[in-house]
Amino acid sequence: MDAPTFVRITRDGRQVEVIDGWVCLGGRPETDEIIALEEHPNRQAILQQVPLASHMAGRLPLTLAEASVAQAALRRHHDRFDGSPLAVSERLRRTVWQRALHDGVE
Repeated sequence: MDAPTFVRITRDGRQVEVIDGWVCLGGRPETDEIIALEEHPNRQAILQQVPLASHMAGRLPLTLAEASVAQAALRRHHDRFDGSPLAVSERLRRTVWQRALHDGVE
């Protein structure tokens, strides 16, 4: 288990942290990936509400500095190699699912 990596505090006082490979809001998992705002389908609406946003982590807008901290923590978590059969199976499952999504499967 990794130590939580602090990213920021929301306006309502909840902490955004990276915990065990997940970006968490108030200690609850939100997402395991960060998307550049230019790739997000609702980028214009997001920029109207949060002009400094450069990335999205689930429903959380992040500035470039916040995204950098979160991405580094996610990378540290994912870079640790677990060669157990369960971990290999999970990585394969995620890869197949990402490929299916990329190919347009819903």
